[in-house]
Amino acid sequence: MSLRVFIRRPTAEDYQGLLSLHQRSQDFHFPWVFPPLNEQECKDYINRCQNEDFEGLLICHSTNNKIIGVANLSQIFYRAFQNAYLGYYVDVNFAGQGFMSEGVRLAIDYAFYTLGLHRVEANIQPENTASINLVKRLRFTKEGFSQRYLKINGEWRDHERWALTFEDWV
Repeated sequence: MSLRVFIRRPTAEDYQGLLSLHQRSQDFHFPWVFPPLNEQECKDYINRCQNEDFEGLLICHSTNNKIIGVANLSQIFYRAFQNAYLGYYVDVNFAGQGFMSEGVRLAIDYAFYTLGLHRVEANIQPENTASINLVKRLRFTKEGFSQRYLKINGEWRDHERWALTFEDWV
């Protein structure tokens, strides 16, 4: 089965493509995700992707190589934990077409097989049914509920905690 997307790490030249995606999709992402909305913030994001504890992965369309989404692995821990937190979002023009399932699947492969992690965790606001359905399709297990877990758009938001381990992925 040939995939419609591939993933890659961002380069300095990607800031304009990211900025365009973020600005175009801002209303669609609200209130779930608040990606960088100006040039400097996009450049800062790309620089952050050079940190050892953060992997930003661009989800690109296989036909034209354009960026259509992002998957981030943050707070990467090694040693006994071998865990990362997964976040992701899609370009509004590609939503609901299965591209994120393919892209996030590749990001999970990257986490387990390239980074050598054992566990990937996604924390999702309960009302974000599209995101919850995505992790369910990818065989994540709901592990719990965290009240006022993250401050998003100035408010503390509840989140469901979903996780996937290497043993459940292979």
